[in-house]
Amino acid sequence: MPVFVGVVAGAAVAALAVLIGLFKLMWRVAEPNEALIISGSTHRTEGLGEGMGFRIVTGRGTLVLPGVQAVRKLSLDLNETELSVDCVTHQGIPLKVRGVVIFKVGDDFVSIANASRRFLDQQKLMAERVHNVFAGHLRSIVGGLTVEDMIRDREKLTGQTRAACGTEMEKLGLIVDSLQIHEIEDPTGYIQNLAMPHAAAVQRDARIAQAEANRLATEAEQQAAARMAEATRDSEILQAGYQAERDKAAAKARQAGPLADAGARQEVVVQETRVAELEAHRREQQLQADVRKPADAKAYEKRTLAEAERDARISAAQAKAKETELAASAEATRVKTAAAAEAEATKARGAAAATATRATGEAEAAAAQAKGLAAAEATRAKGLAEAEAIKARAAALAENQEAVVAQQLAENWPEIVAAGAGAFNSVDHMVLLNGADGMSDMFAKALTMGGTGLGLARQLLSTMNQNGGAANGAAALNGLDGVTPAPRSASASAPAPAPAPAARKEKVPVTDDEPSDGK
Repeated sequence: MPVFVGVVAGAAVAALAVLIGLFKLMWRVAEPNEALIISGSTHRTEGLGEGMGFRIVTGRGTLVLPGVQAVRKLSLDLNETELSVDCVTHQGIPLKVRGVVIFKVGDDFVSIANASRRFLDQQKLMAERVHNVFAGHLRSIVGGLTVEDMIRDREKLTGQTRAACGTEMEKLGLIVDSLQIHEIEDPTGYIQNLAMPHAAAVQRDARIAQAEANRLATEAEQQAAARMAEATRDSEILQAGYQAERDKAAAKARQAGPLADAGARQEVVVQETRVAELEAHRREQQLQADVRKPADAKAYEKRTLAEAERDARISAAQAKAKETELAASAEATRVKTAAAAEAEATKARGAAAATATRATGEAEAAAAQAKGLAAAEATRAKGLAEAEAIKARAAALAENQEAVVAQQLAENWPEIVAAGAGAFNSVDHMVLLNGADGMSDMFAKALTMGGTGLGLARQLLSTMNQNGGAANGAAALNGLDGVTPAPRSASASAPAPAPAPAARKEKVPVTDDEPSDGK
C-alpha cells in the first residue's frame, strides 16, 4: 500500500511537471517594445477585416499551439535613417540636403498589421525603404522652393516633407517621430555668395565698432592725461598756497606788534560806531512812537470811513438798479401785452380793409373794363367813319381834283389867312412904296413864309401836278385835314404855326408925292 501511494504520487508529480512544461512551451508573452504575430488560425481583431489569417498580441501573454500556430515577433523600437539627397531648387541650383528621420511601427493594430505584412521578415530593410520615400518627396518639395526660402524657413521644408510622406508612411504602418534637416550643402557656392553682403555688412559694422572703440579709447586716454595734468596743476597750486600761507604766517608774526595796536584802535572805533548806531536807533523808535503811529491811526480811520461810505453808496446804487430793473421788467411786460393786443387789432383791421379793398378793386376793374369796351367801340366806329370819309374824298379827288382842292382851301381859308397875318403881329408901322402891287406881293410872301395852311395847300397842288394820282391826292387831303379845324376829330389838334420872323422896323418919312410908276 505505501508503494502504491508512492507510485501514484510520483505519477501525479510527473503529470504536473509535464503540464507545466507544456504550458511553458505553449505560453508566449509580448514585450513592451514588440508585437507577437500569431498565424495559423482565423481571428477577428477590432479595426481589421475578418479572416485576416493572423493574430496580434501586444503587452500581454497568450497560448500558442505548437505545430498548429506560428509565432513571430515585430519590433516596435525606434528606427533611424540618415538622409543624404541631391536636389535641385526652383532656381536650378543643385543642393545636397542632409537630415535624419526617426520612425517606428505604429502602436495601433492597423499599423502593426500593415507593417507585419511588409516588413515581418525584412525589418533590416525598413530604413532603406523609408529613406527612398523621403528622398523622393524631398526632391519634389525642394524643386518648388528657392534657396532663400530653404535657408530662412527650414521649418517650412520639414513640415511639407512630413505632410507629403504621411500617407505613404501610414500605408507602411510607420509613424514619423522626428524629421530634422541638419545641413544644406551648396557645391556651387550660392549660399556663400548670399552670405557675402551680410558678412561684408557685419565686417563693416565690426570695423566701425572698432574705430568707435578706438576713438573712445583715445578720448579716454586724452581725458586721463588731462585729468593727470589737472591733478598736477592742483597739486602745484596747493603747494604754492601752502607756501604763501607759511610766508603770510611769518610776515604776520613779524607784524604782530603793530597789528595788535591797530586792532586795538579798530576795536575802539567799532565800539564807538555801535554806540552811535544804537543812539540813532533809539531816536528812530522815538519818532515812530511819537509821530508815525498817530499819523497811521488817523489815516486808517479816514480810510475805514471812506470804505464804509463807498460800500453804502454801492449798496444804494445796487438797490436802485434792482428797483429800476424790476420797473423796466414790469413796463416791458405791459408794453408787450399792449403790443400783442394792438397787433391783433391791427391784424383784424387789416383783414377787413383788405376785404373792402378787394371788393372795391373788383368793382373798379369791372367799370374800367366796361369803359374800355365802350371807348374801343366808339373809337372803332369813328375810325370806320373816317375811313369812309377818306374813301369818299379819294373817290371825289379821283373824279375832280381841282374842285376838291378848291373846296378844301375855301373851307380852311380863314385859318390860312390868320396864319399868314400872324407874320405882322410884331410890326408897329409899315410903309409901302409900290402901292397895291407891293401890298399884294408882301401879303403873298407873308402867307408863304408864315402861313402853314397855305404852304400845305401849295404842297398838295405840287404833289398832284407831279404824280397826278388820286391816292396821292387823298393822302395830301388827309395831311391837310390834320391842320384844318373842320372836319377834324376832337382828339386831333393842328400844329401851331411857326412864328414869322419879326419885320424890320424902319422909320421912313411919308410924303404926299408918290411916284407915278409905283416905285
